[in-house]
Amino acid sequence: MYKKIYNKIKKYDNIVIARHISVDPDAMASQIALRDSIRLTFPNKKVYAIGNGTVRFNYMGKLDKDLDYSLLQDALFIVVDTPDKRRVDSEGFNKYEYSIKIDHHPFLEKFCDLELIDDKKSSASEIVYKLIKNTKLKMDKKIAETLYAGIVSDTNRFMFNNKDTETFLSAYNLITEYDIDIAKVYAALYKRPLAEERLRGYMSTNMKVTENGVGYIKVTNEVLTKFGLDSASSGNLINEYNNIGELLVWVSATEDVKNSVIRVSIRSKGPIINKIAEKYNGGGHALASGAKVPSFEEVDMLIKELDSLCGKYIESSDEDENY
Repeated sequence: MYKKIYNKIKKYDNIVIARHISVDPDAMASQIALRDSIRLTFPNKKVYAIGNGTVRFNYMGKLDKDLDYSLLQDALFIVVDTPDKRRVDSEGFNKYEYSIKIDHHPFLEKFCDLELIDDKKSSASEIVYKLIKNTKLKMDKKIAETLYAGIVSDTNRFMFNNKDTETFLSAYNLITEYDIDIAKVYAALYKRPLAEERLRGYMSTNMKVTENGVGYIKVTNEVLTKFGLDSASSGNLINEYNNIGELLVWVSATEDVKNSVIRVSIRSKGPIINKIAEKYNGGGHALASGAKVPSFEEVDMLIKELDSLCGKYIESSDEDENY
């Protein structure tokens, strides 16, 4: 599969790389690293990384705003870290001559001509690393640092249960082969403005917990305006609560007035949450998912389902202990 993808990259002079909406570090890292690797390998190709970004991730590399849309009919389209077509952050998807998907989420739908899906991998960044190492694509220190940041982010510094020995080996190889300054990568990855830290304090203070251990916080546009932040901020903070003993599942539901939706981020210590997320216009991994709903009333329905899920999980765990 790696060779097939490389051959397509080699064939096309115009390449556009996209990822999912509401960009996170792994999506940005895999997208930017792949773009820069192709540019390094084939300097004469026109390679673009597109989508709505955020200043917070500019240290990885800036997105391209000068895409010549007249090139699309003769272009290769690559989408990373995105399991379904509706979440691709790109217009004119059907105008490209050929398309490739590179993803680590559980399969939802086929929407590209060629698809490399490995839901056993920790991140899209890890798959892009494997693609580079198993083909003639080139990598330098900056690309290696970007991929390492993506792996670290999606594993939450290797604390999530979504990695294996291959993940650690990939991280080790990136560090040793390219002399990565880990402290520098972590400083950039986890740097946040004071306003976001204050929002985290608000979320912690106002989080409610259900009977079966679902912690949840609703963040209205009024709250975001008070702190001077956008709707992506609270979703970025969701991983901060994985060490709270009373929580099995934790949720942030943030009002996005610009797009008239409530953005929901869900994390879990054990109960499988992605199937419930799929019922609410979302999806993702077994223990890390997201959803989009039209109102906070629907958020309440989602919380109720998650609480029921946790109740069953607790009962099952108790039965196993008594066995």
